[in-house]
Amino acid sequence: MTINRAELADFLRHARERVTPEDVGLPVGPRRRTPGLRREEVAQLAVMSADYYIRLEQARGPQPSPPMLAALARALRLNDDERDHLHLLAGHRPPAGQSGGDRVAPGLLHLLDQLSGTPLQVLSELGDVLAQNDIARDLLGGVCSVSEHGRNVAWRWFTWPGTRAGYPVEEHEYYSRLHVADLRAASARRADDPAAARLVERLRGASEEFAALWERHEVAVRRRSRLRLEHPVIGAVELDCKVLIDPESDQRLEIYTAPPGSADGARLALLRAEGYAVSRSAT
Repeated sequence: MTINRAELADFLRHARERVTPEDVGLPVGPRRRTPGLRREEVAQLAVMSADYYIRLEQARGPQPSPPMLAALARALRLNDDERDHLHLLAGHRPPAGQSGGDRVAPGLLHLLDQLSGTPLQVLSELGDVLAQNDIARDLLGGVCSVSEHGRNVAWRWFTWPGTRAGYPVEEHEYYSRLHVADLRAASARRADDPAAARLVERLRGASEEFAALWERHEVAVRRRSRLRLEHPVIGAVELDCKVLIDPESDQRLEIYTAPPGSADGARLALLRAEGYAVSRSAT
């Protein structure tokens, strides 16, 4: 991989602005006008020259070594996802599996068949829905496999107005940031993939909301989230979404569950019954 100086500079600047002097034990001082840390303070915390760090933020520095990146990650208080993203932007790929394309891993397909009463779906690293069991389709809706990005959850969220209809308005920002941060992490891991670059380019052109969130350079691999949905059959339901990542294919298995004995669990059971009744009537 090669270093992406512009993206690296942008990420470092945003990360620096999110860290306060109090976070790292530095005095605030009476005349501080810079949001977050000063560049010189980051350099001090990372034990490097201020000139070296400044050149990185100006997109004209040399390629940092992995030990230098580790020092920057500690200085900027990056979490694991952000640390990996930093390495990728600097041209050092962290350990990760290779993308399995559109062919769903056999083990994931087996789970979809065996856990027919639990909503499950398989997504690619970029967020394309590759497979769903019947109850997931009843819960979340099917996907369009004809249009170029019709299966992509971020594309549908930001460009298809009907996608948001079942989600509470106060939750829209939460889901928007979730999609963008996850896609930011995935696109860095797929920096040499034209499909990733095209998806981001088209989203930035099609959605002002996406473009504005993309500029914030938030990054987080989605491993767990919540789902609040106003479903046309079972009404309001809130579920936990656990995301399992297949290390060999980088495909993700999303599992939607409710606490046993809860009202949301009862609504999910109703959806199972309704789906069974529909399938029986169709045969």
